[in-house]
Amino acid sequence: MTQSHVETRDTHQDQGVRGTALFILSALSGGHGVFHWFTQSFFVMLPAVVATFGLSGVQVGAIASTREVASGLIALPGGVVTDMLRQHWGLVLAGCMALFGVGWLIMGISPVYPVLLLGMGVVAMASSMWHLPATAALSSRFAHRRGSALSFHGVGGNIGDVLGPALTGGLLLVLSWRGILSIYAVVPLVLTFVVFWAFRDIGRTGTQATAPTGFREQMDQTRLSFKEHPRLWGIMTVAGLRGMAHVAFLPFLALYLGLETQLGMSKPSLGLHIALLVGVGIVSTPVMGYLSDRLGRKLVLVPGMLGLAVLTALLVPFGEGIGLIVVIALLGIFLFSDQPILTAGALDVIGEGVVASTLGVFSFSRFALAAASPLIAGILFDSSGIEATFLYIAGLYVVATVILMMVPMAVPSHSAGDGHHGHGHEGHGHDHGHEHGNGDEHGAH
Repeated sequence: MTQSHVETRDTHQDQGVRGTALFILSALSGGHGVFHWFTQSFFVMLPAVVATFGLSGVQVGAIASTREVASGLIALPGGVVTDMLRQHWGLVLAGCMALFGVGWLIMGISPVYPVLLLGMGVVAMASSMWHLPATAALSSRFAHRRGSALSFHGVGGNIGDVLGPALTGGLLLVLSWRGILSIYAVVPLVLTFVVFWAFRDIGRTGTQATAPTGFREQMDQTRLSFKEHPRLWGIMTVAGLRGMAHVAFLPFLALYLGLETQLGMSKPSLGLHIALLVGVGIVSTPVMGYLSDRLGRKLVLVPGMLGLAVLTALLVPFGEGIGLIVVIALLGIFLFSDQPILTAGALDVIGEGVVASTLGVFSFSRFALAAASPLIAGILFDSSGIEATFLYIAGLYVVATVILMMVPMAVPSHSAGDGHHGHGHEGHGHDHGHEHGNGDEHGAH
């Protein structure tokens, strides 16, 4: 047994339950759920926010664009800093949870629209930063089941996405949107202490415990990774186009369902429809992640994105009654499963030392591309109606699919012949999973 294996096992024993793979996966997924709970709930409140401030479609789009810009601005330096501060990931995660609560508090008390945008920016930065150490830790710990682990982490977000809209739709019957946000803001602030206890040692095991590098050295390593693996640029472009479609879809779906000039659903009904969309993803996301580990990323991603394009275009023709319910349920199968698989596809080809840095570059590029998308969707909504907005989103998925079909992707570990050397199958991957307690990994399944 190598020294690194002994040190890793001893560290896990010292941490007790906090060092087990099951706890790490479950706790990170639960924290992810908190972020999604509130973010998704805001879409249910959106018609009430529009009424309070008298917003146009472009101003609604600007809320989503603010989120994307703020997320992108923090992602690029945040990824590099996250890799540098591996031994302090617990503190970073706790700080993100606290900042998340502060952001919602600002939104809840916002007297004017610009302050609302400021609060959304704070919320977005906290959420974006949380994903970097969380995803890097999961990618390292579950190196041979990366797609499954990241998809399970996504399920934590999906559960928050389901519970949040359903509960918020009911709360809007007795509370204002400001009152709900003020209450919601308290939860992350309290959870800050729990998060620090749970994750204070998460970055101090295995190769993660190596001495931090300087900012310039970390940037050089990240640039080298993209130079050695040009396929990363293609995957990043696909992720950016997918992000453009995703950030435009949810707010304008909420407007379509909730505004009196559109379908005019009641607030509980709106919440239940969005909960259905995401609820289907709770089942489909881990299944898609598992299939991508076994069959390959592209074999799962291509039909999924084509399905999203077709179903989004069908929303208006089948936009009422049982037809709407069926389309929304089918959309839920693919809508949330593609991002963790794209992320896993990128991490399949890079070394551990630049995981968070690479994720930061990916996030920055995705948010940079996506920032203008809600504004474009808003302009189309104001000028030509919701049909034009949905067709624009469907077109983005088509373009992303065409590019994806041309991008070579590495073979995941479990889809390779022996189940342990898939990264090297094409001569590009890095296999570091054996240094991170794979024996514990099996306890999570």
